[in-house]
Amino acid sequence: MTGADMAMLLAGVFLVGLGLVHSWLGEVKLIGPLLSPQGRSGMLVHSRFARNVLRFAWHLTSLAWWGMGISVAMLAVPFAVEPRLALLAGTGVTCLITGLLILVIGRGRHLAWPVFLAAAFCCGVPLA
Repeated sequence: MTGADMAMLLAGVFLVGLGLVHSWLGEVKLIGPLLSPQGRSGMLVHSRFARNVLRFAWHLTSLAWWGMGISVAMLAVPFAVEPRLALLAGTGVTCLITGLLILVIGRGRHLAWPVFLAAAFCCGVPLA
């Protein structure tokens, strides 16, 4: 393994770890207190949908970092996956999971899910 490969692998590990810490600390220190009945204000008081979107958007950032980290780490194994395919697969799977989660958790009310699923499909076309 070259120094560049090791750097890519470490970057992937750092990004996955960052996503884990981001979700955990964010939930404990920011999102949980903000969404508690005592911490709510504005539309968060009356809209369960707004509270769910806020919480989900926070954790969706972590999911994006995990997908990016896994894609970069796959680039560290040059003979296992062609770089273009690694990036397409990592991005496509991340978009697929994101789109499905938005569809299910938001019950189709948030309009981002078809865009994520379309992006996932487009990433998958060159992989087929």
